[in-house]
Amino acid sequence: MSSLIQKGGKRPFLIAGPCSAETEEQVMETVRQLHASCSIDVLRAGIWKPRTRPDSFEGVGEEGLKWLVDAGKMIGVPTTTEIANAKHAELALKAGVDILWIGARTTVNPFAIQEIADALVGTKIPVMVKNPVNPDLELWIGAFERLEKAGITDLTAIHRGFSVYKHPKYRNVPSWELPISLRERLPHIPLICDPSHISGKRALLLEVSQKAMDLNFDGLMIESHINPDEAWSDAAQQLTPANLRILLDQLVLRSREVSDTALLGLEELREKIGILDDRLFEILTARMRLSEEVGAFKQGHNITILQEDHWRKMISSRLEKSGEYGLAERFVRLMMDALHQESIRHQTRVMNPNVHLPPNGKAD
Repeated sequence: MSSLIQKGGKRPFLIAGPCSAETEEQVMETVRQLHASCSIDVLRAGIWKPRTRPDSFEGVGEEGLKWLVDAGKMIGVPTTTEIANAKHAELALKAGVDILWIGARTTVNPFAIQEIADALVGTKIPVMVKNPVNPDLELWIGAFERLEKAGITDLTAIHRGFSVYKHPKYRNVPSWELPISLRERLPHIPLICDPSHISGKRALLLEVSQKAMDLNFDGLMIESHINPDEAWSDAAQQLTPANLRILLDQLVLRSREVSDTALLGLEELREKIGILDDRLFEILTARMRLSEEVGAFKQGHNITILQEDHWRKMISSRLEKSGEYGLAERFVRLMMDALHQESIRHQTRVMNPNVHLPPNGKAD
C-alpha cells in the first residue's frame, strides 16, 4: 500500500512542476509561483529527458538535482524526478530526491526495470511507475512485481496514455480501459493521471483531468512552467502556475461515496441494465448458433470461411448507422470485430474440428 497519496482523502493529489529543469532560476521562479497559486503535494522536474532524436534537449543532468531538492525544501514539499537506469537512481537518492518515477520508455523494458529494482534494494523510497509506451497491461504489472520483489512497496501508478502514429486529437491515446484494468488487478496501488502527456496541448488538459477525476483517479501530474512557450521541452503542453490554478478551480470533484438514498436509485437502474445484459448474451448465444449453421453450410459447399465482400458490406453498414444507434463509431467497430472473431471460432470448430484457430482472420 502506498503512503505517498494518503492525504486524508484529498483529491486531486497534485504533482506539478516544469517538464524539465532548465536553469536554477527557472526552477526556483516556477516553484515560487506554484506555491503562490496552488497547493501542490509533490514537486516534479525532469533532470534526464529520454528524447526521440539525439539533438533534442536531453536534460541538464546531475547538476539539476540540487535545484530540484532546494526548491522542494523552499516550499516544504517532497520532490520527484524521472529515472531511466540504476545510475540515475543512485544519483537521485544521493541528492535527496524524495520520490522516483519510472518513465514510459523505461517501463517497456523489463531489463531496465530489473536494473533499477536491484539498485533500490534496501531503500524505502516511494516509486511511481508510468504505463509503458505501448498498451501492454502485463508489462505495466510486471514492473510493479519486480519492484515489490526488491522490497519496494510504496508504489503508485501513473497513466500517461499510449503512443500511436499521428492521432488526430491526443499526443498519447488515453485508452482508459487499461488503467481501469490495472486498478482491477492491483487495487492496492493508487492511480495518478498525467494529462500533460496524454493531451500534448494545453487546450485538452481540463478535459482529460476531469475524465480522470470522474474515473476515480487519485491525483494528477501536470507540467507547469513560468513561460511555457519558451520551454526547452514539451512547450505546448505546459501551463503557467496561474493557469494551473484556473484549471484546478474548474474541476468538478464528485464524491466517491454513495449515500443510502442514492444507492437505492442506482441499484434500481443497475438491475434494469443487468436484465438487458442478460438479454444481450442470450441474443449473442443465438447469433453464434447461426454462425455454426453458416459454418456447416460453407463446409457442405466447400466455401472459405472468409467472405471479404460480405464482411466489408456488413461492417460498413453498421458503422454508417452508429449515429442512429447513439453509439461511438469506435465502439461499433470494436464490437463488430469481436463478434466477427467469435464467429470465426464457431465456424472453424464446425468446419475444421481438429485444427486450431489462427490468431487473426475474418469470416461470415
